[in-house]
Amino acid sequence: MSYETGNSGAWRNDGGVQPHAYDPYLHPELFRGVATRRAFAFLIDMVVISVPVILGYIFIALFGVVTLGIGWALFWLAWPASVVWAIVYYGACIGGPSSATIGMRLMDLELRTWYGAPGYFVLGATHAVLFWVSVSFLTPFVVLVGLFNGRRRLLHDLVLGTVVINNSVRAPVPQGARTY
Repeated sequence: MSYETGNSGAWRNDGGVQPHAYDPYLHPELFRGVATRRAFAFLIDMVVISVPVILGYIFIALFGVVTLGIGWALFWLAWPASVVWAIVYYGACIGGPSSATIGMRLMDLELRTWYGAPGYFVLGATHAVLFWVSVSFLTPFVVLVGLFNGRRRLLHDLVLGTVVINNSVRAPVPQGARTY
């Protein structure tokens, strides 16, 4: 067991312990600057998500004017459509070949599972939902958790077993198989 590296791993069915694919003590460069980059990636992703939502609201407003107010009844669909759009955006981007949203790609970040596999659609969608739920209820705690662990994982990363790494550094880490 690798207690000296702080790599506790996870239990397997055969009684052994599988080590984490990304060890902050063996490869600290993978986690250098991740917290700051994640903040900027989040802001970029909010712009990417907001633009279609704003355009949708403008369309509904103009459609309501053209239809003499009848089209404004579509405003009740705007909020649920915005939530669905955000979940699909995160799921499709993290489930894509780069395992990163547009903001994460611009900041050279990548989301991986703790054992090294790339992200998939359900993981990306769940990651987004759990992030928003945790931020809604535990805002200061979510940020503090990332400051006190070597992998810079936030609360929803710990729950889902994911890790965000600095993609600009290519360290020799084992790549896990896709889980689908």
